Amino acid sequence: MINFSLVDVKSIASNQPRSNFAEADLENLADIIIETGGIIRPLVVKVTGVESYTVVDGHFEYYAAVRAREKNPRQGEMVNAFVIAPKLEDLVVKQVASLKEIDSSTKQVTLQSETTKLEPRLANLELRLEKQFNEFKSEFLQERQRIDSQFKQLENLIPQKSEQSNPLSLLNSLDKDELSIKLQRSRIPGAEKLAKGIFDARRKKPKQEFEDYRDVVKSVKSLGDKTIKLGDKTILTIIDEWSRS
Repeated sequence: MINFSLVDVKSIASNQPRSNFAEADLENLADIIIETGGIIRPLVVKVTGVESYTVVDGHFEYYAAVRAREKNPRQGEMVNAFVIAPKLEDLVVKQVASLKEIDSSTKQVTLQSETTKLEPRLANLELRLEKQFNEFKSEFLQERQRIDSQFKQLENLIPQKSEQSNPLSLLNSLDKDELSIKLQRSRIPGAEKLAKGIFDARRKKPKQEFEDYRDVVKSVKSLGDKTIKLGDKTILTIIDEWSRS
């Protein structure tokens, strides 16, 4: 025999520990029970003594009802329940298990149906994303080529420093008059004589060019003309002035 009645929460017990359920979920349902004045899904309990019951199904709802009573003893005092005789427990448990199995199957079918509907959408979304990515990649490559082209154009507009602007190259390539003019512009004392000395010393070199700046100084001094002044300070001045010109 099954009876539907209001049962005092204090008279009910559960053989499942409260720790099986998240306190946040119990707290949330307890607040709803207080607001609505009861649970819409009654507990299934069996009689275990005079005014004492044990939960057969609805352990989560039971603990939520316990929490509701803790929060509001007056409003959460009673709970809806189907009370079954002990001899019907096995049959009721089978019915509960059957209903849960049907509910689970229904949810599975619904989930599969939703998944089936969702798969084409996901496929279309993936195609759209891939298309957008390829378009972005193409635009990026085009923009990169455009920027590279602009850089090359700018590089062509920038005058390249001629090898002839290297002081040593100038000392090896200018003739006597050009050397004289450049030395005068650099305010080198005795520019005309020094230009002639550099020019003459260079012509005596095997390849008619100086190996380095020290070679310039040494070669000019080897001419033996004491009127030609070319020391370390003078050559450093020439390097500094001609590097900037």
